[in-house]
Amino acid sequence: MTVFVQALILGGLTGGVYALMTSGLTLSFGTMRVINLAQGIFVVLGSYLSYLFFTDVHIDPILSILITAPAMFVLGFVLQTIFLRPIRYNAHSLSLVMTWVMAIGIEGVLSIIFTTNQRSIVTSYANTSWTFGPFEVPAVRVYAFALSIVILAGLYFLLEFSKFGRAVRATSQRESAAKLLGVNTDRVSAVAFGIGCATAAAAGCLYGLIFIFNPNTQYDLIGRLLAIVVLGGLGSYKGAFIGAMTLGICEALVQSFISPQWSDLPFFLILALVLILRPQGLFGLRERGAA
Repeated sequence: MTVFVQALILGGLTGGVYALMTSGLTLSFGTMRVINLAQGIFVVLGSYLSYLFFTDVHIDPILSILITAPAMFVLGFVLQTIFLRPIRYNAHSLSLVMTWVMAIGIEGVLSIIFTTNQRSIVTSYANTSWTFGPFEVPAVRVYAFALSIVILAGLYFLLEFSKFGRAVRATSQRESAAKLLGVNTDRVSAVAFGIGCATAAAAGCLYGLIFIFNPNTQYDLIGRLLAIVVLGGLGSYKGAFIGAMTLGICEALVQSFISPQWSDLPFFLILALVLILRPQGLFGLRERGAA
């Protein structure tokens, strides 16, 4: 029982970071109907930027988010404007290819600069843990979870209660109608993609505190992120959060009771089952006109 509860704690804490990673993927799909296969490498890029600030400038990884997130926002805005805006009206066919090209390109640059050696961010509190009876709770995972929730809450309030959030909802529901209402849908899409990259940067800083990483880590991450958004339902923020928590806990249970080598199993098993039994996910809606 102790091992089970410990796995629930660790899985839930990790699930919060996964939820932050998927928020950008969900936002991109919600505004542009683009499945962003570059989200994994954006997270890895955030980890490397945090690593550089920590090793070269001695800035704490959590504080470095204040620098990396705005920088990645600008990167995302530029990438969307140059590469995705021209194909917006054929996004279903070309966005997968275009975002995969982005991912491969950034991975290549990172491999040249940093090689493919494993990296990690080891802070003074990396090995600190708190003991509650028979349970050990790593401090760094608690910090990562708490910050993820704070950022997700800020994103929720931005999308629900701001003028930009109303523009995002209008664009996602019907772009042509949003344009008639005076919404600059091109700008909204670019800003939304930039925000997705900014949240990926924040998630990358937190990911680098918990796990080792290299440029190839993107392949593991994008598989997990796609499983999460498919489970929750494409475009559903609530679904993405619940999917992230569910799969984070499942991953921890498999690691504890079977083997860490099988930690990918719950992601892809659940992904296959959802695609077969409920393709729209737990909280997704069927497209109008779908059979």
